[in-house]
Amino acid sequence: MTMKKTTLALAAALLPLLAHAQDAQIESKVAALMKQMTVAEKVGQLHQISGRLVTGPTSSDYAATLADIRLGKVGSMLNVKGVADTRAIQALALQSRLHIPLLFGQDVIHGYHTVFPVPLGESASWDMEAIEQSAHIAAREAAAAGIHWTFAPMVDVARDPRWGRVMEGAGEDAFLGSAIARARVHGFQGKQLGATDSVMATAKHFAAYGAAVAGRDYNAVDMSNQQLFEVYLPPFKAALDAGAATFMNSFNTLNGIPATGNAFLQHDILKDSWNFKGFVVSDWGSVREMVPHGYASDLADASVKAINAGSDMDMESYAHIKHLEDAVKSGKVNMKTLDDAVQRILYKKFELGLFDDPYRYSVAAREKAVLADPSHRAAALDVAQKSLVLLKNGVAGAKPLPLSRAAQKIAVIGPLADARRDLEGGWVVEGDRAPVVSILEGIRSHAGKAEVSYAPACDTRCSGTEGFAEAVATASKADVVVLAVGETWDLSGEAKSRTDITLPGHQEQLFAALKATGKPIVVVMLAGRPLVFNTIAEQADAIVYAWFPGSEGGNAVANVLFGDYNPSAKLPITFPRSVGQIPLSYAQYNTGRPVTDEKNVVYKSAYIDSVNTPRYAFGHGLSYTDFKYSGLTVSSKEMSPSQQVTLSFDLANTGKAEGTEIVQLYLRDMVASVVRPVKELKGFQKIHLQAGEQRRVSFTIDRELLSFFNSQLVWGAEAGDFKLMVGSASDDIRLEGAVKLLPSK
Repeated sequence: MTMKKTTLALAAALLPLLAHAQDAQIESKVAALMKQMTVAEKVGQLHQISGRLVTGPTSSDYAATLADIRLGKVGSMLNVKGVADTRAIQALALQSRLHIPLLFGQDVIHGYHTVFPVPLGESASWDMEAIEQSAHIAAREAAAAGIHWTFAPMVDVARDPRWGRVMEGAGEDAFLGSAIARARVHGFQGKQLGATDSVMATAKHFAAYGAAVAGRDYNAVDMSNQQLFEVYLPPFKAALDAGAATFMNSFNTLNGIPATGNAFLQHDILKDSWNFKGFVVSDWGSVREMVPHGYASDLADASVKAINAGSDMDMESYAHIKHLEDAVKSGKVNMKTLDDAVQRILYKKFELGLFDDPYRYSVAAREKAVLADPSHRAAALDVAQKSLVLLKNGVAGAKPLPLSRAAQKIAVIGPLADARRDLEGGWVVEGDRAPVVSILEGIRSHAGKAEVSYAPACDTRCSGTEGFAEAVATASKADVVVLAVGETWDLSGEAKSRTDITLPGHQEQLFAALKATGKPIVVVMLAGRPLVFNTIAEQADAIVYAWFPGSEGGNAVANVLFGDYNPSAKLPITFPRSVGQIPLSYAQYNTGRPVTDEKNVVYKSAYIDSVNTPRYAFGHGLSYTDFKYSGLTVSSKEMSPSQQVTLSFDLANTGKAEGTEIVQLYLRDMVASVVRPVKELKGFQKIHLQAGEQRRVSFTIDRELLSFFNSQLVWGAEAGDFKLMVGSASDDIRLEGAVKLLPSK
C-alpha cells in the first residue's frame, strides 16, 4: 500500500472515532447546561414562534414577544431572514439568563434567493447530483442570510395529484423518492452541520401525509401498516440514514391518531426502532389542532399528548409554553420526557456552533457575496433544463421540435408566455428580489434569425376570451405557434387541493381556436402537479411539461425548444386521463380479474367509460434522439439468498443527436405471501451517449432488492420466481428476463 493510500485509510478509520469524541463532548456540554436550567427555561426551548410578529409590521404582541425572547421563553423562530434581522433578534436571546441562542428556521423548499424548479419538477430529472447541488445552493444562500434550519425536504409519497402539496415532493415512488430524499438531505446539510454553507434538513411530513383521503389537504389518512412500511416510510428512513437533523410531523391523522400525538410513529418507529437522535418539530399549529380533531380536550391536553408521543418542539401552537410547566409539576409529563426533548434541541445548537459564536451565520459581507454568486444562476438553468419533460413530439411522423433558428415566424401565445412570478411556483422566500426570465424573453433571446411575435390572448387565469381574436390573427401569420398555458403559481401547494385538475379558465378553448388555424402548435405547460389535458394531449404537435421551472425557466424552455439542450427528463408521477382514475400508480396491485386486453373489460377490474391506462405513465419522457435496448443477459437463472446476479444489456443511441437516456429496472415478485405490485422500480441509471454510440449497462440484483415487508412487518425476501424488466418507462418495457430465488438452506 502506498503512503498516500495508507494515510487515507487511517483518516477513514479515525473519522468514526473523531465523530464519537465530538458527540461525547457535546453531550457533556448539554448535560452541564441542563443542570442549570429551570423547568420554565427548558419549556422555552420547545417553543417556536413566527418572526412576522418581530420582523414584520408592529403588532400588539410585539412588546410581549421581545420580552419572552429576553426571558429565554423562545427556543426557535421561523420567518426571520436576513443578516440584519437575525443578528438583532439573536442579540435579544443572548440577554436571557443562560444566554442560549435561538435557532432560525425557514421554508427553504426549492431555493432561497435563486429559485430552482419546484421539487416535483426537479425529481423529473432523476439526477441525484443536480438535485443535491440545488439543495446545497439553497442552503448556502439561506445560511448566508442567517438561517440555520430548513423545513425541507418533503419526502411524502403522493399518488393523488388533486393534493396541492404534490409539488413539494418527489412523486409516487418509494424507491425514487428515497434516492431523492438522500440527495436533498446531503445537499442541505453538506459535509458537516455547523459549516456556514450548511443548514439543518427536516424530513417531513411524518408520516403518510401524501395519502390524505380524496387528495384534500389536512385530511385523514387510513391505511394498513404493511402499506405504511412498504410505500410511505422508506423515503423517511432514507432521509434519516442520510443524517437528517430533524423530522416534522404531519397534520393528518393516521388510522385515527393525529401524527402530532402519535407515539407509534414518533416513539416506536422513529426514536426507538430507527434510533433517531435529532428532534421532532410539529407542523404549524398541529399541536393545538388535536383539539378540533377531537383527540385532545383542550390546549393543555394537546401539549401533554404531543410531548408524551415524542413531538419535541411546538411550532406556533403556544401549547407547551402555556401549559407544559404545569403538566410536569402535576406529573402528567415525566421530567425525563421533558429533558429528552430539550437535550435533543440543545445538542443541535451546540453542533451548529451557536454557543461558540451565535452570529456565525449572520455576516453581512458573506450574505452580499453569496447572494450575488453568478454560478447559482447557471446551476438553476442546468437543473431546470434537466427537469423539462418532452411528453410528445410529432403527429404522423412529423416532429416540430427542435425549432429552427432559420428565417421563420414564431408566434408565442398564451396567458403564461410572459409570466414571471408563475415560473417560480409556491414557497418562494426571496425570489421577488431576483430577476426571472419569462418564456417569451427566453425564446426571443435564443431565436436567431427567426421572427418572434407575441399575443397573451387572456389574463393568467384565462378568465375571458377578449384577446383570442388577436391571438388567432398572430398565429395565422406564423409558421409555428408556441402556446404557454397551465396553472398559475398559486394553484398548487399547501391548501391548494383541487377537484378539477384540468386547465383553468378558457385555455382549452384558446388551444382549439389556435388549432383551427392549421399551424403546428408546440405547447409549453406550467404546473406544480399532473394536469388533465386530453384534447391538447391528442391534438398538439408537441408538448413540453415545464412544471414551475424557477428563475432561469425561460432560458431553460428556450434551450429545449431550439435543441440547445436535448431533453432527458422522465415523469416521477403518473398523469391520469381523468380525475375518476385517481389515485393512480404504475405500481398497482393485480386483482383476481385483471385487464389483459383493453377491448375486453367485461367483468374485469376496469372502468367501462374510459381507457384504463394513464395518459402518461410513470417514467415517460422523450428525447430528440432514439435509443435501442438489446442483448439482455442475466448472469444466473437462480440465486441463493447470499448470492447476487447481474442483469446486463446493450443501450445504443441510434439517432442523429447526442442524448441521455434514463434506463429503468423494474421487477415483479410472481408469487408471495402478500400480493406484490405488477411492477416495482428497483434501479435506474442516466446514460449519456453520442450519436451512434453503444454501451453495456448492468444492474446488480441481490436479496435486499427482492425484499419486502410481509403481513407481520418483517422485512425479507421469499423464495420464488421474479420477473425482471428493463425499459424507457414503466409502460415502455424493452427487455425482460427472470431469476429464481432459492430457499435458505
